[in-house]
This record gives sequence, structure tokens and C-alpha cells, in this order.
Amino acid sequence: MSFWEKIQEDLKKNLQEGLEIFREGSSVVTDKLEKFTEEGKKKYKVFNLNMKVQEDFAKLGGEIYDLISKKSKNPLGNKKVKSIIAKINKMEDQISTLESKDAGETVKKSPKKATKKKTVRKKKTAEKKSAAKKQTKKST
Repeated sequence: MSFWEKIQEDLKKNLQEGLEIFREGSSVVTDKLEKFTEEGKKKYKVFNLNMKVQEDFAKLGGEIYDLISKKSKNPLGNKKVKSIIAKINKMEDQISTLESKDAGETVKKSPKKATKKKTVRKKKTAEKKSAAKKQTKKST
């Protein structure tokens, strides 16, 4: 086999390996994009549900206020109040279901990071306080 033939063979081999790596990488990217898309959809649903709950809380407060101003004996026994509370409870269940699915995937990673950050922040604030005390003692 001549030198030129060897180079051509190596180029073909490297090109095929490169294409395989590219195919594997693109499938990984596709999988990640699908995962992030699903997470984004869940977060959007939770956001919309939170907005609806906020609106229903405002309706509930207004309804109870009207009933109290009319001197109703039991505003919680009112049909409108009960239906609003039922809607809020239903949405609360939906939100907790969506968040529990999302939290189940990320719970394992977050506690370690959170504890490190908290201890670092506590140490820094303690150092700042002690430095401030020293400066006030020096100035007096």
C-alpha cells in the first residue's frame, strides 16, 4: 500500500468516525432539548395555575367582604364561596402534582449546593459584623 492510499484510507476512516460522533452528539442534544422543553411546559402550566389561583383568591376575598358587609351569619356557607374554594383546592392539587414531578428529578442535586451556599453566607456575614464592631471600637 502506497503512502497516498494510506492517507486516503485514514481520511475515510476518520470521516466515518467523525460522522458517528456527530450522530451520537446530535441525538444527545435532541434528548436534552426534549427534556428542557418538557420542563419549560411544566413551569408554564404552574405559572398559569398560580395566576388563576391569585384571581380566585381575589374573587373569594371580594365575595366574603360583600357577605360580611351584608351581615351574613356564615359567609363560608355561601354557594359562591364554596365553589371558589373548591376551584382553588383543585388548582392547588394540580400545582402540587406538577411540582412534585419536577422536584423528584432535581431534589437529589439541590441540598448539597444549598447547604454550602448558606454556610458561606453565614460566615461572610459573621465576618462583616465582627469587622464592623472592631471599627466602631477603634473610632470610639
